[in-house]
Amino acid sequence: MANVALSWREAAVLSGVLFGFTLLLRSSGARSLKSIAPFAREVGVLAGLYALWQFAGSASLQHTEGAFARARWVVRVEQDWHLPSETRVQNLITGHPWLVEVINLYYATMHFTGLFILLLWMFLRHRDRYEFWRTTIVLLTASCLLVQLLPVAPPRLLPEFGFVDTAAEYGQSVYTALSAVGPDQLSAMPSVHVGWAVLVAIAAWTLTTSRWRWLGVGHAVATVFVVVATANHFWRTASSRPRCSASCWSFRIRRSGYTAMYRYAAPTSRSRAWMASRRPRRSTEVAAPPGQLVARARVPHAGDHGRIRRPARPPDHDYT
Repeated sequence: MANVALSWREAAVLSGVLFGFTLLLRSSGARSLKSIAPFAREVGVLAGLYALWQFAGSASLQHTEGAFARARWVVRVEQDWHLPSETRVQNLITGHPWLVEVINLYYATMHFTGLFILLLWMFLRHRDRYEFWRTTIVLLTASCLLVQLLPVAPPRLLPEFGFVDTAAEYGQSVYTALSAVGPDQLSAMPSVHVGWAVLVAIAAWTLTTSRWRWLGVGHAVATVFVVVATANHFWRTASSRPRCSASCWSFRIRRSGYTAMYRYAAPTSRSRAWMASRRPRRSTEVAAPPGQLVARARVPHAGDHGRIRRPARPPDHDYT
C-alpha cells in the first residue's frame, strides 16, 4: 500500500493556506462566501493538528534508543501478570486471508475517517457543541503526542515473541523506513487510534439518542481488536486509552461548569419534563385603575403544557 500521507511540513503549509483563505472569506462582502469561512477554519485546525502529530512522530524517530528494550519489557510484564497475549488474537485471524486484509485496511483508514465523520456531523448538526468536542480531541491528541516522544517499538517488530506483521505479509503496510518522513513506527504507546475511537463513541452516545450511536460504540470495540490483531499495539497500551479519553472528557466537563452536563448531553423526554418542573413559576401583574377587574395571568412555559390560569374573580365590594 502506497504511503500517501502528508509530511508535517506539507500539513503545516496546508493549515496556513486554509487559515489565510478563512480571512479572505471573512473579509468578503458576499454572505455565501462568509458562510464557508467557519468550515475552512476548522479544516485548517485539523490540518494543523495532523502536522503536530506527524512532527511528534518524526521527533521520536530521531531518538530510537531503547525503543525495543521498552517493548520487550512490556512483553515480560504482560507475561508475568498473566495478561492475554496478542498472539492469541492474531491466531484468530491468520487462517482467514480475506479477514486479515479487511482488518489491515480498517487499521489504515478508519481512525481518520471515523474522526472526520464525527466532526463533520457535529459541525453540520450540533454546531453549538462542536467546539467543546473539538477541544477535547485536541487535548487527548496532545497528551498522546507527549507520551509518544518516548519511543516504544510495536509488537509486530518483535518476531522473536511470535508476533506477525500482518500488514507487511499482505503488502498493505502504511509505514515506511524508519528514516523516512511519515507515520512513525515506534509509537506503540499510547494508541491514538483507540483514543480517538473512544472519544467518537462517547460523543455519539451523548449527542444523540438515535440507534445510530451504537455505530460509535462498535467502532471503538472494533478499533481495540484491530490494533491488537495487527500487532501494532499491546493490550496494555490499548486498554489505557479509554481511561485517558474519559479523563479528557471529564476535564472538559469540569472546566465548562456543571451546567455543561445538561448542555452537552442529549436530553431525553424524561429529563426535559424534570427540568421543566424545576423551573420557577413566573407571573405578571396587569395594572388596572380602581373599579376595574384586576386580571392575573401567568406567562406560559414548557412545564405548563399549554395551561394558563383563569382570570381572577371580580371583587364583591364596590369602589365607587
